[in-house]
Amino acid sequence: MAALPRYPYVSGALPAALAAAEVLHAHVTSTTVLATLPVAVLPLLWRQRQPRVGLLVVPAALLNFLFRPELLLAVAVAGVMGLYTLARHRVLRPAVLSAAAITGSFLVNVGHVAMGVYDLDGRAPAVGADGSLSYFTETFVLAVGVVATVGVADAFRSREESRQAREAAQRELIAMERRHAAAAERAAIARELHDVVAHSVSVIAVQAESATYTTPDLSPAARDGFQQIAVSARSALSELRRLLSVLRTDGTGAEGTAPVAPQPTLDSLEDLLRAHRKAGGTVHLHTRGTRPTTLGPTLELTTYRIIQEALTNARRHARGATVDILLTYAQDEVRIRVADDGPGPDRPQHATTGHGLSGMRERANLLGGRLSCGSAGPEGGFLVEAGLPVRTDTGPLAKGVDE
Repeated sequence: MAALPRYPYVSGALPAALAAAEVLHAHVTSTTVLATLPVAVLPLLWRQRQPRVGLLVVPAALLNFLFRPELLLAVAVAGVMGLYTLARHRVLRPAVLSAAAITGSFLVNVGHVAMGVYDLDGRAPAVGADGSLSYFTETFVLAVGVVATVGVADAFRSREESRQAREAAQRELIAMERRHAAAAERAAIARELHDVVAHSVSVIAVQAESATYTTPDLSPAARDGFQQIAVSARSALSELRRLLSVLRTDGTGAEGTAPVAPQPTLDSLEDLLRAHRKAGGTVHLHTRGTRPTTLGPTLELTTYRIIQEALTNARRHARGATVDILLTYAQDEVRIRVADDGPGPDRPQHATTGHGLSGMRERANLLGGRLSCGSAGPEGGFLVEAGLPVRTDTGPLAKGVDE
């Protein structure tokens, strides 16, 4: 469980309050003790954000103990907390930290012996005489405390790392299961499209193609109409096959090695207009400005798709209408204006709220642009306007936008 945000400040303030109480109660007047006490206690307030403050706390606690052998409880608590912080955050390796702390404890013990803390009846202790090892009991006690504190802190750290590793593995497993479920769903959709839609479209293409040979007394216009139906059906079948290859891809390209047709660009507009005219529509393209050479493929693809959807909308809801396309290349924006002279207020409601135009809005928004559509005016007609900002870093998004 993560520590509460205020926990370091509350727990760090307790040794400070304890130190103040001990100083007042014991009437501590030593300048050295009073100088090292704040250094050993106050940095603990920031130990969560700056674990290295333990490198200041522990030496200060040892110095305070050196000059005041009657170890203050606040100093003992501060030393343990500083040592725990260093070990918990692995500021130093556990072995290095333990060796350094034990060495410091031994030096403090030696200092106490040299200062005569253990003098017996005015006699200095004779190091090396019988029983002299007892003078270093404090080193042993402090060493045990150091090893225990570092061991507990390192154990908590190891447990936290294990928990994080388990959670990361669990998240990865859940993500993998979701990817597999999505891939299975995509495969199911691909099968449905292949078994139902692709078969129906292929039947339309074959019947339209064969009608020109099996139906007698066809007029030239009717023959061309059947041929156009066959061409459109074959084109739709090719797009459907490309879509199937995308659906069968698991997102990593595992099954996405099937070749796909290149994405259309602004150079493909003439073919799009030619196909619209063959279907019986009238369209005029006007351009303003100079087409920049730095247009990214995503912007060109989005421009193409907006015009394509506007022409499709005109064929569906304003058959026979004349469509005027104005493509303006500004310095920082490509503007698209597609207007027809078909019905305006009488246009079907789904002409302005269908999935096609919603998809065009999403494409424009993805590039940071805008798209609006609606009646061109009281005299009739339908208008689609879009503005797409010119950027040079949209290339890598081209595939993802179209798919």
